[in-house]
Amino acid sequence: MEQLSLEKFKTEVHRTLISKLDLEKLSRVDSRQARQAVAGVIKEIINDQRVPLSFSEQEKIQSDLLDDVFGLGPLEPLLADNTISDILVNGTKSVFIERGGLLSKVDTTFRDDRHLLQIIDRIVSRVGRRVDESSPMVDARLPDGSRVNAIIPPLALDGPSMSIRRFGTGPLAANQLVKLKSISAEMMELLTAAVKSRISILISGGTGAGKTTFLNILSQYIPSGERLVTIEDAAELRLAQENIVRLETRPPNVEGQGAVRQRQLLINSLRMRPDRIIIGEVRGEEAFDMLQAMNTGHEGSMTTIHANTPRDALSRLESMVAMTSMGLPERTVRQQIASAISIVVQASRMSDGSRKVTSISEISGMEENIISMQEIFSFKKKGIGPDGKVIGVFEPSRIRPRFLEQLRTSGIFLPASMFETTMEVN
Repeated sequence: MEQLSLEKFKTEVHRTLISKLDLEKLSRVDSRQARQAVAGVIKEIINDQRVPLSFSEQEKIQSDLLDDVFGLGPLEPLLADNTISDILVNGTKSVFIERGGLLSKVDTTFRDDRHLLQIIDRIVSRVGRRVDESSPMVDARLPDGSRVNAIIPPLALDGPSMSIRRFGTGPLAANQLVKLKSISAEMMELLTAAVKSRISILISGGTGAGKTTFLNILSQYIPSGERLVTIEDAAELRLAQENIVRLETRPPNVEGQGAVRQRQLLINSLRMRPDRIIIGEVRGEEAFDMLQAMNTGHEGSMTTIHANTPRDALSRLESMVAMTSMGLPERTVRQQIASAISIVVQASRMSDGSRKVTSISEISGMEENIISMQEIFSFKKKGIGPDGKVIGVFEPSRIRPRFLEQLRTSGIFLPASMFETTMEVN
């Protein structure tokens, strides 16, 4: 059967199936039994239609319709593929995926706008959120922690659009990052020592640079005896510690009331006796309260920020503090930043799709009215190889960071040779 007529037949079978199903009863039955029951109904409908179909065509129709009833429809095969990192739905007939850092279009389609809206609604309703004309933008997450953003008409001119940012089946280990040549062994050793010694870290980078993934990896080195509080817009951090409280913001209700912002959660978290506070991404007025927390007994806290360079990250942080409208002098704000944060890690996405830590910088204090920084490690790009892969080198600046003394008082002694070792990437 031709592709077009097969899709048309599947739509007819779907309509008949919905008219025959009692969805309320299905929700009370064990999921495996329910799938078997619905599969039997689909088979009966196909047989009743008396349309000549091959066995593979029957299997595909049955599989697609089961995904529609119990899962996320056409997205299910893509979500089952662990090599896919991003799924970008630009409309009913335009779906792109990212695999290995590179984007490509796939032949996945939705029947119509209503079908896509049903899938979006199924995702967001699972986490107590909604998307409709009065609230046409929404952030949500899948059960595996993947981040979902959806936007629908009237804001999306060409129909509903959705982006799914995936985080794999489990947390990466530091040695895997070194094997992938995303960071050198010496850089990783320095950062893990900093985490263990309660040195506050800011991870900076652009969209898709791997900031959240790297934050997850660093959090694995937080000692198990500490109490953590995480604060996020859409919960995606997956920390291994037992003594942890995870907080998530809440959007306004239908009347526009009841919204809970990151700043409110951060202020509340200070009353929860945290040893460290981890903010998924600092993006607004909560920056001021975060700096206050880091300066008053919550050293070792971590967060991410959107910025292209370490210096840009500090400028953005300064602008966010200014959003609190407290009228603090510029110098006071910079002093707060310089005393709260010790390390800025810059993550970048390369032209070949790979992610790399391109800079580790230390905030060393204030020089007159400027925050002084010194780069400890950096990635220098040398060119592109014949296979299209980025060629470069991770190299130290040969400057010893000032926080080495803090590491020593924590019982961590790093060899001097690590600040002189380079790592080739080719």
